[in-house]
Amino acid sequence: MTTELKGKVAVVTGGTRGIGRNITEALLAEGVHTFICGRDASALKTALEQLGQNNGGRERVDGVVADVSRYNDCRKLIQAAAQRFGGIDILVNNAGIGTFKPVDQLSPEEWDATIGTNLSGAFYCCREAIPLLRQRGGGYIFNISSLAGMNAFAGGGAYNASKFGLNGFSEAMMQDVRHDGIRVSYIMPGSVATDFASIPGGSQAKSTWKLTGEDIAKALIDLYKFPVRALASRIEMRPSQPPKK
Repeated sequence: MTTELKGKVAVVTGGTRGIGRNITEALLAEGVHTFICGRDASALKTALEQLGQNNGGRERVDGVVADVSRYNDCRKLIQAAAQRFGGIDILVNNAGIGTFKPVDQLSPEEWDATIGTNLSGAFYCCREAIPLLRQRGGGYIFNISSLAGMNAFAGGGAYNASKFGLNGFSEAMMQDVRHDGIRVSYIMPGSVATDFASIPGGSQAKSTWKLTGEDIAKALIDLYKFPVRALASRIEMRPSQPPKK
């Protein structure tokens, strides 16, 4: 295994906007062939056009419409990426949603969507990608979690459960695949300035103190470039100067 990124192939779920878009841009800047997905066909088309314009054309970026809460969509996503670029070296499970309500006000459909997207989607993609990573002699799986996977808050029943679960899943999988040359890390950002749903009581105003998607993307690139003998299996990221309480 090598820490050289140029020429590698990555799959990024939820790569059309927010943190996933920033990760995609960072990977392309490193010379990585990058395959993305999103649930909205129009948003995917626009993102691919823009990414291609900014990175010398569509030769190194492609994608498909996929809802990662559906196993068959994940299977088709991984297969399409491997067919398009000849294999897979990196998987970034970034797609996520958030519904923030007290448990008695949370609908079963909202629970299922949150767990399905944030947790089951990561499992589905990993299950399909791991055999392909083994074929390449190893690779890297990044799961984009949250500090909400360690710190519960009122109204976060579904979201907290999904991210606590993603953290545990990541740590178990890391031990499953470490001897196959597959590294696994999960990144836990705190407050990030994106269009993601806000936590109750939080304010979107004056958010210049928050982390950015570029910050998360840089952490991912830096993790990949660690010496292969060293694994930073989890990273906690916080704004360095949040507002004083």
